[in-house]
Amino acid sequence: MLLGLDRTLLWLAVRVLSLWVRPTALPVDEADRLRGRGRRVIYVLERRSLADLLALAIICRRVGLPSPLRGFRIGALREPRPVIPLERGRGWLRSRLDRRVPERLTRIIAAGGAIGDLDLDLVPVSVFWGRAPGKERSWLRLMFSEDWTLTGPFRRFLSTLVNGRRTLVRFGDPTALGELLDGPEPRRGCRRLVRVMRTEFRNARSAVIGPDLSHRRTIVAEVLAKRAVRAAVALEIRDRNSSRREALLLARRYAYEIAADISPRFVAFASGTLHRIWNRLFDGVEVLHPERLELAGQGAQIVYVPCHRSHMDYLLLSYVIYNRGFAVPHVAGGANLNLPVIGRFLRKGGAFFLRRSFKGNALYPVVFMTYLGVMMARGHPIEYFIEGGRSRTGRLLSPKTGMLAMTLRSFLADRSRSVVFVPVYFGYEQLFEAKTYIGELSGKAKQRETVRGLLRALPLLFKRFGRVYVSFGEPIVLDAELDAVSPGWRADREPRPPWLAGAVDVLARTIQCRVNSAAAISPVALLSLSLLSMPRHAMAESDLTRQLDLYRRLARLAPYSPDIWCTDSDGAAIIAYGQRLGILEKVEHPLGDVIRMSEENAILAAYYRNNILHAYALPSLIACAFLNNAAMRTEDVQRLVWRIYPYIAQELFLYWAEAEVPAVVERLLAALAELGLLEPTADRSVWRRPRTGAIEAVQLSVLANATLQVIERYYLAIALLLQEGREAITQEALENRCHQMASRMSHLYELRSPEFFDKTLFRQFLDLLRARNVTAVAAGGRLSYDDELLAVAADAQLVLSEQIRSSILQVTHA
Repeated sequence: MLLGLDRTLLWLAVRVLSLWVRPTALPVDEADRLRGRGRRVIYVLERRSLADLLALAIICRRVGLPSPLRGFRIGALREPRPVIPLERGRGWLRSRLDRRVPERLTRIIAAGGAIGDLDLDLVPVSVFWGRAPGKERSWLRLMFSEDWTLTGPFRRFLSTLVNGRRTLVRFGDPTALGELLDGPEPRRGCRRLVRVMRTEFRNARSAVIGPDLSHRRTIVAEVLAKRAVRAAVALEIRDRNSSRREALLLARRYAYEIAADISPRFVAFASGTLHRIWNRLFDGVEVLHPERLELAGQGAQIVYVPCHRSHMDYLLLSYVIYNRGFAVPHVAGGANLNLPVIGRFLRKGGAFFLRRSFKGNALYPVVFMTYLGVMMARGHPIEYFIEGGRSRTGRLLSPKTGMLAMTLRSFLADRSRSVVFVPVYFGYEQLFEAKTYIGELSGKAKQRETVRGLLRALPLLFKRFGRVYVSFGEPIVLDAELDAVSPGWRADREPRPPWLAGAVDVLARTIQCRVNSAAAISPVALLSLSLLSMPRHAMAESDLTRQLDLYRRLARLAPYSPDIWCTDSDGAAIIAYGQRLGILEKVEHPLGDVIRMSEENAILAAYYRNNILHAYALPSLIACAFLNNAAMRTEDVQRLVWRIYPYIAQELFLYWAEAEVPAVVERLLAALAELGLLEPTADRSVWRRPRTGAIEAVQLSVLANATLQVIERYYLAIALLLQEGREAITQEALENRCHQMASRMSHLYELRSPEFFDKTLFRQFLDLLRARNVTAVAAGGRLSYDDELLAVAADAQLVLSEQIRSSILQVTHA
């Protein structure tokens, strides 16, 4: 018997220990999963430990799994319990490990083989003392939290005593014993079974507390020993005429400048501190689709690729991941965040730093990429922002693909571990950096991150910022993406194959599209979408209530994606919530109260609207078609959407392929008809807008205004090009003129959308016109165009009213 205890004493030990130990089980549906297999269960523990056995017994009783304390019988063999410890300590202090095949496993296999009954499930069970999320944190608990070192009985006793209420019991995937032993040599199958179990335990421990990173010096030494770094050092010696010692010291300095110095105990302490900060700052942290953290694991290399809204992003994501029972990722941060004292704390929490530019330095990029490859080879999760910097407009930025390319090259160099990208969406109801963003959008220079600036921001910790949403998008398996881009990539062993650049671009767009697909439609975002569609950012309270309810119903009738989330609050509750946050003002009036936004709140509201604009982009485009037309044929609506979709899809990262758009338009037309915004004929060949003055007509107009400025911006660029004529202006000159004219329009007509005159968006639009052969570059770099551009301009006249077109043309002629 294990430790000489009989069943009665073990039962008493469980009853006593359960008064203190409160284990948490992962996954939560383990009982249903095992029952569905219909086999008898044998639990495999990572090591021989009475505390682990008792914790397993407690959790099994709670979730309804077979008890690990009951006797087990197979054939003539009778064992005291269905538990096999894979490793056992040897010696008086149990400081040495016995890694031989467990005798109990050998006996069970022999007895089952004798009667031909091996219909058993082996379930690996990892028990982590002090790693489960909990409310209480203290330095005493951190001292005895779980890590990779082997602990003796006394240390395990102290861990049980100190961290009993913060225990995590993780069940691995069950393995059918008979399938693994099905072969001519049972002994070889037995050894293979032990290897499978050890791999399961390593993956579980890596997923929960992170891989064994050893000491920072060990990581740096491994980086410097790599062949690529040695070759780069040799080039440094040759090109700069320096000594070998100087070049090696420079490479070592770069490695220390980059490398993280993660500390599990500091992470646990920081988690408790952040828990208190989030409670002070936010009304709640809503985590959407957290089950994808479990699905993305399974021994793969995880790369988190979130959108970038705020400096809070990396802290918030690491906090959520850690409190869901997974290892915090190594986070790539700009060297501007490597501040005195602050940089050291960030490194302890998993941050590693990179310079904004690698130009003019051949050694630094090699050291950085080698460090990234070492971390991936060790299986530690990584996090970086492919947008490069924080979005100041609320839209996703065009990806900066440098880190993505290095990730793919590291994977191609070492393909032993599959790579899974996990897109993450952040949605803030109020931004921590709001005033800073307003200043930058108003023309002020971007402020550098400094310790003094951080101290000046401390008073913000006493304000409230509403809710924040963290939504995990559908994971992207790199192997499958490469199969779609280059089916023969597995046979290609070049370090930089010719298809790599195209694969990086496709992967970057896929990531951004899946980030948007996981968006959270919050109350503040809906208020911003509604009020910014009005000239003075004001609506009658009754009209605003109806518009908010309309947007919620539309999100449920025709959701943008299966992963998108929409608030459950009705229009009246959303307005009341906006008033509590201080972003709405109510003006009482005898004919009905008016809800409005102040000028400062309206500027920020554009940010929150842009967070979800993609979710309503196509319904809004369809509504635009009826601003200037009382009725339209279905084929005309389809043509207008088909004409503009490629450009708005690129700008807003819409995820539908062009071939899918006609079916999406049909579905949206049906939804708008069900909401009363459009009236179809019997055969649905013609669609009419509601009569002028009807409530539904006003709602349709407000919906259309959400994307009207996008069409105006495209029309402005086309009008300027047509005004110049064929082969009369270069693209760069046209971009500058578009930017200046749009900026002028924003002043003349008080447009509160900074993206309206964003030069980058004009560049992307003109690039796509060229890529689709609507325009071409002629002699001298000047732009030429064909009749297709005239057709685009003609279609724009169907959408834009004569007054809007005249306003745009008036500005361009001026």
